[in-house]
Amino acid sequence: MTIKAAGVVCWREQKGKLEFLLVSREKYNDWSFPKGKQDPGEILVETAVREMFEETGIKLKLGRKLPVAKYKVSTGEEKEVHYWASRIKEKAWKKSKFKPNDEIQKLEWIEFDNAKKILTYSHDKDLAIHAAKLWRDDLLETKSLIILRHAKATPRSNWKNGEATRPLLPEGKVQAKKLANTLLCFGPKRLISSPWQRCVDTIEPYAKLSKKKVVLRSQITEFKSKKNPKQAQQIVEDLFDSNKNALICTHRPALPEVLKAIARHAQMDLKQSISKAEGLEPGEFLVVRVSLGEKPRVVDLELPLEKT
Repeated sequence: MTIKAAGVVCWREQKGKLEFLLVSREKYNDWSFPKGKQDPGEILVETAVREMFEETGIKLKLGRKLPVAKYKVSTGEEKEVHYWASRIKEKAWKKSKFKPNDEIQKLEWIEFDNAKKILTYSHDKDLAIHAAKLWRDDLLETKSLIILRHAKATPRSNWKNGEATRPLLPEGKVQAKKLANTLLCFGPKRLISSPWQRCVDTIEPYAKLSKKKVVLRSQITEFKSKKNPKQAQQIVEDLFDSNKNALICTHRPALPEVLKAIARHAQMDLKQSISKAEGLEPGEFLVVRVSLGEKPRVVDLELPLEKT
């Protein structure tokens, strides 16, 4: 059985140089990145955020996904550690409530060249090298654009009061509540939703948890996205002009138009993966990683709820 774990490669820039936040564990006499085992029922992104806070006292939002580290532990079992990058701002660092404990004795910001020497394990060294290359290419820091299909709704055949008011099923409401904590790991600030009830009810728990306002856009309803696809696509295009993390909650029939707009900003190797997201199940979402700068482009994709 494979042991699943997750962690965060925390980074910052100091005087034009890249630094990583490393942790020292006296028990193992090592230096590594913050990480920990997945708890039962936990999504890996939630594991990464929780372990980061438990080990460093820092609350953060996840950036782009990094390569998965795979290796054998002393018992001979396979271990798989999923990592995300996260730029730590000075404000968050100052708010850290870290205190040395039985597990972590020290936190230290270490410049990349020295981190390669200090990190104990080869998979961590490889991770640092990979992150440094992304940083040099201005691709380590990204914004997220989340495309969310509404949670499980009452079947069309069971609802006679019009599509706009068709509500979530009880299990859909449970999905929406669980989604709130998962979405918080990415921290979307701009929330856009179809005004139809099942979409509004899906995004509402996260909106309350994050204290963010939901903007309703009829262009991404089932009917209007089919009648005027260019308007639906423009809703997405407008998000590429902002550096804020954003979320769109919509319907399966509207997904092709939403994803078509995203694909315009992606290279050919990602276009096919983007189109596959037309098959998102109720309550599933796609995280699109977009580069910053004058000409934003899609640089990576992630399906956090996909079984690994």
